[in-house]
Amino acid sequence: MSTDQLGYDGKVVIITGAGGGLGRQHALLLASRGALVVINDLGGSIDGSGSDKGAAEHVVDEIKAAGGEAVADTNSVATPEGGAAIVQTALDAYGKVDVVINNAGILRDKSFHNMTPELLNPVLDVHLKGAFYVTQPAWVVMREQGYGRIISTSSAAGVFGNFGQTNYGAAKMGLVGFTRVLAAEGAKYNIKANAIAPLALTRMTENLMGGAFGDKLAPGLVSPLVAYLAHEDCPVSGQLFSVGGGRVAHVFIAETQGYFKEDLALEDVRDNWGTITDQEGFAVPANLPEETAMFLPFFK
Repeated sequence: MSTDQLGYDGKVVIITGAGGGLGRQHALLLASRGALVVINDLGGSIDGSGSDKGAAEHVVDEIKAAGGEAVADTNSVATPEGGAAIVQTALDAYGKVDVVINNAGILRDKSFHNMTPELLNPVLDVHLKGAFYVTQPAWVVMREQGYGRIISTSSAAGVFGNFGQTNYGAAKMGLVGFTRVLAAEGAKYNIKANAIAPLALTRMTENLMGGAFGDKLAPGLVSPLVAYLAHEDCPVSGQLFSVGGGRVAHVFIAETQGYFKEDLALEDVRDNWGTITDQEGFAVPANLPEETAMFLPFFK
C-alpha cells in the first residue's frame, strides 16, 4: 500500500448484514486495507425470515483468500442479546471495537393503508432498534478507549419519502436522529457518527432498479465513502451523505430565518407564509442548541 493510501491496520470493524450486497463490499474494501472485520449476517431472506449461516462464512473465506483477516457472526441485530453477542464476537476475536457499520436491513413494503404491525415491527427492529442494540455495547468500549467510528445506513426513502415504505422510511429517518445525537454525545470521546443514504443495485433493490440505470449502481461504489467515514482521519460527525454510482453528496437539514411576532396569531401565520418559507439566508444548525439559538435574536 502506497504512503498516500488510507489504511486501517489493526482497526476492528463490525459490519452488520455483511453476507452480501453493500455490507460485503464494505468488508472486502476495509479488509484489503488492513482492517480486522467481523462479518455479521443472519443469512435471512429479504423480508427477514429464515437464516443461513453460510452467508457470513462465505465472505470470511473471500477475505482470507485475499490475505485479509475476518471472523463470522450469525447473531440477529434485532434483540439486545443479539447485539451484545455481535460485539462480544469482536472482543473475543480481536479484543476491541473501533468501528461499527450498521448495515443490516429487511424490506416489508406495503402502502400505509395496508400497513400492519407484522409489517411494521420487524422493520423497526432490524433497522432502527438493531442499530441501538449493536452500537450501545460497542459504545461502552469506544468511550473507554477514547476512539470510535459509527456509520449507519439511512435511505432517501426516509429523508425524502417513497411510496409504500412508511415502516422503512420511518426507521431510516430515525437513524438520522440517532446519528445526530451520537455525534453530540461522542464528541469528547473522539467518537464520530455519520450516516449514508445509498443508491445501489442489491438483492433488496433489484426489483426496483433494473436495466441500464441499475447497471451503473454497483454496491462497491458506495463503499469508498463508508470507508472514509470509518477512518481515523474522518473530519465530520453527525452528517448524512447521499452516495451511489460514483456520486457522493452532502445532505443537510436547513432552517429558514422565519417570521416573528410576539403575540403570534393564527392569521399571522397565514398572512406571512411567504416569509416563513423563504429559503433565502437559510441556516444549517449542527445540533439542538444551535437551532434554539436561532430564536434568540427575536427575543431582545
